[in-house]
Amino acid sequence: MKKLIINFTPTGMVPTKAMTSLVPISVEEIIEDVLGCAELGVSIVHIHARDDQGRPTPDPEIFSDIIRGIRRERQDLILCVTTSGRTHPRLEDRAAVLDLGGETKPDMASLTLGSMNFARTASVNSPEVIQALAQQMSERGIRPELEVFEAGMINYGKYLMHKGLLQSPGYFNLLLGNIATAQADEPTLDLMLGALPAGATWALAGIGDCQLQVHRWAMERGGHVRVGLEDNIYFDEKRTKLASNHMQMQRIVDLADEVGREISTPDETRSLLGLER
Repeated sequence: MKKLIINFTPTGMVPTKAMTSLVPISVEEIIEDVLGCAELGVSIVHIHARDDQGRPTPDPEIFSDIIRGIRRERQDLILCVTTSGRTHPRLEDRAAVLDLGGETKPDMASLTLGSMNFARTASVNSPEVIQALAQQMSERGIRPELEVFEAGMINYGKYLMHKGLLQSPGYFNLLLGNIATAQADEPTLDLMLGALPAGATWALAGIGDCQLQVHRWAMERGGHVRVGLEDNIYFDEKRTKLASNHMQMQRIVDLADEVGREISTPDETRSLLGLER
């Protein structure tokens, strides 16, 4: 079976220090968690930035500090920045990080392929904004990380490939378990996998208490995983024990060993995805 790509999501937009002291918020904390977990086998780092009040921010200067700090020690890691509009919906804010260049230019950037509701908020991704972000990523040589929360988003991704705005077959993250989108059950997963473009590279993320089961499905079916405190701050399904990023990563390593999946190195992942250093 193909080697396992681990996409690491240390911070996200939701977890706060009030929820868990283990979530990395500051630039220094994020860099430290990334470098520590990279030793366990991370290939891709999915980066969110926070301001000095701990709030999500699209400020490219903070992203550049994070990227520079990581690359000072690990130039091989694939760094993916968020362009989420969940808290800053304006295209100008979301796209600002795409203008980073030189040693802080990101390898990849997230691109959510549709609008959706979360438990308490909405994430609006209009066709105009999605296409504008895709166009800017293409012009800058930044590979999209295609975020999918339900099957219709896959179809929209294929539509953008047909229009030439996205490169086929793509790298897809399928996120299961959000209350208002695709649920973490195998019939739903079968439907979504069947809708992917032929030859697509895909990974699964489980939001909340379904995380471990979703990771097991990914490994058993030959896919890849997205893991980190962005998606789940607890270590157990009953939500009695808070997790650290290192704990979650170690569990992925142990599960991969259990199912016989060797972990892909960053350079091997770059080769698979067609990314240069």
